[in-house]
Amino acid sequence: MSASEGVSGSATPDQAWTARAPATVESRSAARSPDFFIVGHPKSGTTALYEMLRGHSQIYMPESKEPWYFATELHLRPPPRPGGIARTFEEYQSLFAAAQPQQRIGEASPMYLWSATAAERIAEVREDARVIAILREPVSFLHSLHLQFVRTNVETETDFRRAIELEDSRREGRNISAHSYWPKALLYSEYVCYVEQLRRFETLFSPEQVLVLVYDDFRSDNEGVVRRVLRFLDVDDTAPIELVEANPTFGVRSRRLHQVVHAVSVGAGPISAGAKRAIKTLVPGQLRRSALHATQRRLLYGDPQPLDEAFMRELRARFRPHVAAVAEHLDRDLLALWGYDGEQ
Repeated sequence: MSASEGVSGSATPDQAWTARAPATVESRSAARSPDFFIVGHPKSGTTALYEMLRGHSQIYMPESKEPWYFATELHLRPPPRPGGIARTFEEYQSLFAAAQPQQRIGEASPMYLWSATAAERIAEVREDARVIAILREPVSFLHSLHLQFVRTNVETETDFRRAIELEDSRREGRNISAHSYWPKALLYSEYVCYVEQLRRFETLFSPEQVLVLVYDDFRSDNEGVVRRVLRFLDVDDTAPIELVEANPTFGVRSRRLHQVVHAVSVGAGPISAGAKRAIKTLVPGQLRRSALHATQRRLLYGDPQPLDEAFMRELRARFRPHVAAVAEHLDRDLLALWGYDGEQ
């Protein structure tokens, strides 16, 4: 089979998993680590996959989708989030304390594929782990990622073309907002070095432990891909699946209004901090979160502006070598699938 199938050799996936496991599930201690990891990429269906897998009775995934624990780059200046990032391995393991002994444990941190440290750190803890990666056509992927970074205040440049053009200066530490959470994450072209990223995992995990999915397959056959993942994880692949749309995309309507709402939601600055305390006092937590989410969707976000066709062609020509490399790596004609066969 090809590398994209995620299985090779004569051993079945279950035999391979069992051979590498230090002990059976039942004999492990109460403090457990994930059996599998959805490592990325963001904006490539990872949230939908996470939601559908965590609904399976034989799988446990924590409510906090992205622990980020193994990507040390994300620990330097993390954005505000409930509970923060686990600082110790014991804190990280506590995320999975509610798992039943017979369940497979998983987590989904889509930035692990981008991270230069995550693969090695995961292997140190779980050399028998299974790894799931999802790859998306580079231009649409980076456009969607840019929109996400603008919404989450990682990015302050709202124009996608300008954000791409700033890469060289940002690599030198210039043109980065003081409020950006992850300055290193703004080097967009580094996300599409797919072969380099996959090899970080493939050098540490055997072929039967790594499943590489293509985003287009996930979009066209949502259920079929999820059942394939279930088989890869050696759980019941006939169980009912509640389908979730993969990666709905929307853009920020007003950067200024978005910053105000973000400031209130995280308590940034003296005025917003006071406003946040008042809101917390008067409005129950669940209702507050629901109202904020509804307000953000209605007032802040809308359909993104389409990319300029000339700029898209420019980017496709730029990223074509990466697409050709991963096509050969996976033994699949991604140049044709992603529309790069005519680009030079």
